[in-house]
Amino acid sequence: MAPSGSRSDDCWRVLYWVPVLFISLIVAWSYYAYVVQLCIETIENMGEKIVYLLVYHILFIMFVWSYWQTIFTKPMNPLKEFHLSHSDKELLDREDRRESQQEILRRIAKDLPIYTRTMSGAIRYCERCLLLKPDRCHHCSACDMCILKMDHHCPWVNNCVGFANYKFFMLFLAYSLLYCLFVTATDLLYFIQFWTNGLPDTQAKFHIMFLFFAASTFSVSLAFLFAYHCWLVCKNRSTLEAFRAPEFQHGPDKNGFSLGTSKNFRQVFGDEKKYWLLPVFSSLGDGCSFPTCLVNPDPEQPSLPPGCNPSIKSAEESHQFPPKPLRESQSRLLNNGQSEGSEDRDKQGTSNPALTIEKET
Repeated sequence: MAPSGSRSDDCWRVLYWVPVLFISLIVAWSYYAYVVQLCIETIENMGEKIVYLLVYHILFIMFVWSYWQTIFTKPMNPLKEFHLSHSDKELLDREDRRESQQEILRRIAKDLPIYTRTMSGAIRYCERCLLLKPDRCHHCSACDMCILKMDHHCPWVNNCVGFANYKFFMLFLAYSLLYCLFVTATDLLYFIQFWTNGLPDTQAKFHIMFLFFAASTFSVSLAFLFAYHCWLVCKNRSTLEAFRAPEFQHGPDKNGFSLGTSKNFRQVFGDEKKYWLLPVFSSLGDGCSFPTCLVNPDPEQPSLPPGCNPSIKSAEESHQFPPKPLRESQSRLLNNGQSEGSEDRDKQGTSNPALTIEKET
């Protein structure tokens, strides 16, 4: 006999799929309303009908494909080197003092590519997953696991949006927006005819009316959401990092992972342009280590300590840290496109040594 707690968890898991089911029903109805009621039953011009059906099905396939990938792409687990060994776990459990525990964690993190800290400057450690959190990794209470480069937990896909599926999520937003805009634009003429009594009194006219309202409403909300995530991609930030800047040794730096717009874009979509518009994984890196770039101090977040005269030391000199060895994924981003990097440095007012990697505490 299954324990009551297990049955309760199963019930909650079923409820988590309700938003996905709602979206699926809306999409299924919109397909019927557009293809059958609008194109087949209402539109009389054969050329217009063929063009509408062709473009619609292309957008529909790409929209469903990217949505499916966003839902069913499982989050990637952090590499084994970030997990504590059995001996390290026992050693950590035996220590009661926080300072001693931090000393153990610092020793373990010494050779790992970990550059961010907690707000208090401590090593980021997950007690549930028993691992040192890689940079940009956060524990999701809904998924009950650590998510690499976690952006947010999305109830509409019943999945965490992170390193493994962020590209799919972006394409899902893009294709769903194009899908709604196309339906709204091609349905507008017949929606006007509905109000001017230019359509025969059949059930198709009601499908056309509700299809226009639904598509136009979703278009507005999707446009704002897609624009926001485009801004995040250009800045190389997650939603969590947009609300709270990641903490480095020199303090919070919301631009700490930004490498310039082009490199930030390629970090999500990859180097090969032929895969940019396809919902196939092409993101760069392993999700556990990310190159960091020291940029000019942000006016909203001064990085120089009080009483420090910026004329004595430049921002570049005051933030020089001994670099750790670069991983292949980091070197690829930092070394790729030297002309582009020069242009970014001109805009930021930094010289070549400003591209450094933070050291651990």
